[in-house]
Amino acid sequence: MNGAGKKLAGAEGLNGIYSNPAVRARIFDYLGGDEDRKPSALCLARCDGRLPTEIEHIPIEAWESALESPGDLARSLADRNSLIVHLDIEYVNFDYPEEPYVDPWRIFRLQEPVVSVIEEELSRFGIRPLHLLTGQGHHFVWQIPLDSDPCRQLAEELEPTPNSQSESAAATDRIAEKAFGGLGLVMEFLANRIKLLAAPLSEIPVDVTAVEVGKLNSGRREMISIDVSEYGDPLAERIIRIPFTHYEKPWLNGMVERLALQSLVPRFVTLPLHEIDVSQALVLRQASEEVVALAKRSIVRIPNQERGMSRLIENYLSSPLRKFHQDYYEEALDPPERWQDTYGKTPLETFPPCVANILTFPNDLLLKPAGLQLVTRFLIANGWHPRHIAGLVQSKFSNPDFNWLPSYWKKYSPEMRSNFYVRLFSGQVFTQLDEGFDFNCVSMQEKRYCPGVPCQNNLSDFQKTLTPQRQ
Repeated sequence: MNGAGKKLAGAEGLNGIYSNPAVRARIFDYLGGDEDRKPSALCLARCDGRLPTEIEHIPIEAWESALESPGDLARSLADRNSLIVHLDIEYVNFDYPEEPYVDPWRIFRLQEPVVSVIEEELSRFGIRPLHLLTGQGHHFVWQIPLDSDPCRQLAEELEPTPNSQSESAAATDRIAEKAFGGLGLVMEFLANRIKLLAAPLSEIPVDVTAVEVGKLNSGRREMISIDVSEYGDPLAERIIRIPFTHYEKPWLNGMVERLALQSLVPRFVTLPLHEIDVSQALVLRQASEEVVALAKRSIVRIPNQERGMSRLIENYLSSPLRKFHQDYYEEALDPPERWQDTYGKTPLETFPPCVANILTFPNDLLLKPAGLQLVTRFLIANGWHPRHIAGLVQSKFSNPDFNWLPSYWKKYSPEMRSNFYVRLFSGQVFTQLDEGFDFNCVSMQEKRYCPGVPCQNNLSDFQKTLTPQRQ
C-alpha cells in the first residue's frame, strides 16, 4: 500500500454530498429505514467532541434535518428491532495521535494482518459483516433480530448481572439491554481470539482495547487496538459511525488547528469497502464525485447474521473463557454499604508506588486500560479474586471525592465499566493469553505509570507469582 501525500483537488466539495439523493438513501439504509421511512435506530448523535459527555443526541425523526448542519454524525448502537454487533479495530499512537491522519497509508498497512484474521474468523463462524473504513481503522457491523434465538440466548442465558440496571436502561428495550450484557462476554471471547492469532503476524503490538505500550525498536509507542470497550458501557450511551458521513474527529478535538495540520490532513468521509480496497478508499473518500458514485452502487444496510451468531455463541460456550466467566460471577461483591470498611481499607501503603498511585488518583489513571491492567495483574498476583478487584475499582468510580465530571457516571455505569475491564484483563491471565511479559518496572516506566519516587519493589517478582494463577 503506497500513496502518501495523495490529496484530490476538489475535496472541499464534500460539504455538499448530503444533498445527493444516493448518499441520503444509503444513510437512511444504515439507520434501519424501511418502506415506511421509519429508521429503527433509536437516535442520532454528534460525536468526537473534546469530552465524552459532550455527545449531542438527536431524535431519529430529525435525521434528514440533521444532515443540513455540518459536523460528525453517528447512529445509536441501540435499535428498535435488532441487536447491533460492532467490532472496531484502530491504530493508536500514544505519543503522536495525529499519525493516522498525516500518514494513513502506513497505519492502514500495519492493520492488514489483523483485518485478515478478523475476516477469516468471522467467515469461519459464517458471519458476513458490513465493513467500513474510518479515520483510524475498520468497523465490522452486523445485527440479529431482538426476537431471534441467539438474541434470547444472550439475554436469558448469558446476561452476567440480570438484576442490575443502568440509569440509561430506561431508554432502551430491556431485552436489548440484557442481550447486550451477554454479547459483551461473547465479543470478549472473539477479541481475545483475534489477538491470539493476529499478534504474531503484526509488526506492532495488538491488544484488546487501547492498552498503552512501551517504546518499540522504532522508538514509537504505537499499537493496534481491538476495541470492544463499548461493551463496558450501557447500550443507550454508545454510538457508531455512519457510512458516507464526514469524519471530523481531528478537527473537532482541536488537533488539526493545534498542530497546524490544515495543509496535510484532507477532509474525508467514512466509506464502506464495497467493491473497493483500502488503497482505493483512502483516495476516493476525499472526492465528492467518487463518494456519490460509490453511494449509487453500494449496499450498507446492516446485514442479519443470525446463524453465524449462533455458531459464535456455541464456540464461546465451549471455551475456557466461559468457565472463567462463570467462576468470576459466582463470587459476590462486598455490599456497597460496607465498602468503606472493606475495599476502602485496602493497604495502599504496602503496594508498589505505581499501583498505589493509580488507586490514589483514579481520576483519570483508573480510566485508562493500562492502569486497570496493572492494578488487576498486581492484585491477582497477590491472591485477590478478580471479582473483588472489580469491587475495589467500582468503589473508586462511585466515590464523588475523586471529582469525576458531574455527568460522567450518570451516563456511564461504574458497575459495568469495572466489571468489563477487570474481567477482560483477569480472564486473559487465567486463560493464559496474558503472559505478563511487560509486567515489569522498565515497561511501566516506558508506559509512564512509574511515579518516579524511591521504590524497593520489583514488579518482575510479582510477575513470578502471577504466572501460577494461569494454570
